[in-house]
Amino acid sequence: MANTTSTKVAIITGASSGIGRAAAIALSAVGWSLGLSGRREEQLKETAELCNLKDKTLVVPGDVTDEEYVIRLFKETVEKFGRIDLVFNNAGTNAPAVPLEQLTLSQFQNVVNVNLTGSFLVTREAFKYFKAQDPQGGRIINNGSISAHTPRPNSSPYTSSKHAITGLTKCTALDGRAFNISCTQIDIGNAYTDMAARLSVGALQANGSVVPEAMMDPKHVADAIVHIASLPNEVQVLNFTIMSTKMPFVGRG
Repeated sequence: MANTTSTKVAIITGASSGIGRAAAIALSAVGWSLGLSGRREEQLKETAELCNLKDKTLVVPGDVTDEEYVIRLFKETVEKFGRIDLVFNNAGTNAPAVPLEQLTLSQFQNVVNVNLTGSFLVTREAFKYFKAQDPQGGRIINNGSISAHTPRPNSSPYTSSKHAITGLTKCTALDGRAFNISCTQIDIGNAYTDMAARLSVGALQANGSVVPEAMMDPKHVADAIVHIASLPNEVQVLNFTIMSTKMPFVGRG
């Protein structure tokens, strides 16, 4: 399942915790070199320490909504490792789960800026390098969400941004086709991370009830990412959904 080629290079955003950290550890374990991105430098360093090949990790702290930072992230990664084979657009945020009329414009825009604009900036830079390098091509994996298909109550900023990720994924796959650039949207349901842990205690359902939801270990998501990353760029996995078997998604209840 795993690609053990030691020359493979990946950039992971949101690598300081959760799914990003789990993906970094899993890719490192099969020989990938990693450019680790995130806003929290100390936590990024912790991720690097947990990786199998510490000399093949690069910590580049910063904010993916900052265009100059994203440009520097790619430049420093390529300067250290020589090329880029994979980008995991994982950085994301959410807004308070409040009725829509209580949301502020800044709360809505912050979610869109991180989840969508950040992913666009990273994708744009990846295209520049994927097209120019030899051999040409690469793979992008976008962290979508179950919410890219079916929303939770009081989730308009997050759900809107994840629906937009679906559009970005399809455009990336189409525009990258001629250049051996593939793109996957991985939709994750209830991995036990800091962002999603509250759902295991009680999650608001569409019928107004609040019930605990089943969770899964982020390692299973990381293993899926390693598998997708191991495929040749001639193979496209456009959509991949992974979730806890007992999660209320199909029918939402």
